[in-house]
Amino acid sequence: MLPVRVQKWLKSPQGLWLVFAVLHGTALVIAGMQSLSGEAYSDTGIYRVWASVGFDETRVLGPSPWVYPILALIPMAVSYVLGSGPFLFIWVLMISVLNALAVGKLTCWGKERQAIPAALWWLAFSTVMAWLGFARVDGLTAPVVLIALSLGVASPFLTSFILSVATWTKVWPAAVVLALFTVVRQRVQVVLAGVLVTVFVVVLALSMGSLPKLLNFLLEQGDRGMQLEATFTAPWLWMSVLGLGGAHMYMNEDINSMQVDGPGSEVMVVLMQPLLIVAALLVAVLIFWALHTGKRNGGADRTALLLFGSLALITAFVVFNKVGSPQFMVWLAPPVAVGLAHQWKAWRVPATLLIAVAVLTYFIYPMFYTALSHDNPVMAAVLTGRNLLLVILFVWSLRQLFLLGRNPALIPKHDAGAPFTVAAAPAVARSNGMPALSTTATTATTKEP
Repeated sequence: MLPVRVQKWLKSPQGLWLVFAVLHGTALVIAGMQSLSGEAYSDTGIYRVWASVGFDETRVLGPSPWVYPILALIPMAVSYVLGSGPFLFIWVLMISVLNALAVGKLTCWGKERQAIPAALWWLAFSTVMAWLGFARVDGLTAPVVLIALSLGVASPFLTSFILSVATWTKVWPAAVVLALFTVVRQRVQVVLAGVLVTVFVVVLALSMGSLPKLLNFLLEQGDRGMQLEATFTAPWLWMSVLGLGGAHMYMNEDINSMQVDGPGSEVMVVLMQPLLIVAALLVAVLIFWALHTGKRNGGADRTALLLFGSLALITAFVVFNKVGSPQFMVWLAPPVAVGLAHQWKAWRVPATLLIAVAVLTYFIYPMFYTALSHDNPVMAAVLTGRNLLLVILFVWSLRQLFLLGRNPALIPKHDAGAPFTVAAAPAVARSNGMPALSTTATTATTKEP
């Protein structure tokens, strides 16, 4: 849709970093203006209160700081180091730095030109999601997961170490750890890295006198009902909108969450946790099947399996979750961004779906959440459409895993390291005076045939 000259400029390192600077500079200016007024935005206001009382849950009203894993408290404490005033600015600055590192790793700091469109897609998605990424812990973990996936199967220990740190910050990267464990040969390294990070976390909890609270982030989810935005809430959402069966929306003040109640919802609440676990395990089995069946059918592409498997598992974590917070959409972007950098054509479908998901999510929150929570049928339809796209994304990722096992030739190679097409990459690289394969990609090919 853009003129060729503009496209060429955008795909240059200068274009990429200028776009990055404009987007993140704007976010920092907005955060700075709010900080000067003593304000925070959305969940950062809650984080600031937690940090101000030393994360003592007995001194706060509403959700406890221990609804998050312990490493999430570190960036909150860092943001509060200069007091409550600049909290939001420092928080957004940390996310901006992590995003810079993620974009830099994805594109070899602009040297891997074939990966620049993938980085631009990541920036576009982040922009559409707006402050849902900048004002949540999820915005810290997403670029960390992107960095880990960029390392991929070539460095299983380091990849697992980074993902384990992210998991002890927000639980969802555990899905990527499971995918990594399933596809690599050096599974002991994956486990060892996770154990080392966990030992550090336990020592940290002991030093804070908070060891009994270490697993509260798991235990405190049990009281949650069916959150308004969750995929499986759809029947009670529409019953509430249509005034059927006494279904209704209400605010759970203890965890600051809008939930929906109605006939049978209590049963579904009990079923959701085991359903999520079963779904994740079944996806892991499918990845394992695709790995070993793919070997017999022409070769297993471990990088592709890691990326498609990560997307499938993360989507399962979203679709089968009784919590459907809008920031969860941020989780889905890292595997797609890295996938686009390897094989643009193979990842166009999820990339397009996720932009649509981001747009609809923006209309849901923050734009018209009040209307949605007051039984507005139009916004209920928007939410239902968004959740349907998530289900489509989940089914698509499962299909890709099936194809990787049944007929790997149908999926362009990812292990070869070519960002767009295997055949075109050497020619493009030569035209730019660059080697055909990046160092990371070459290592991946050597170690993981």
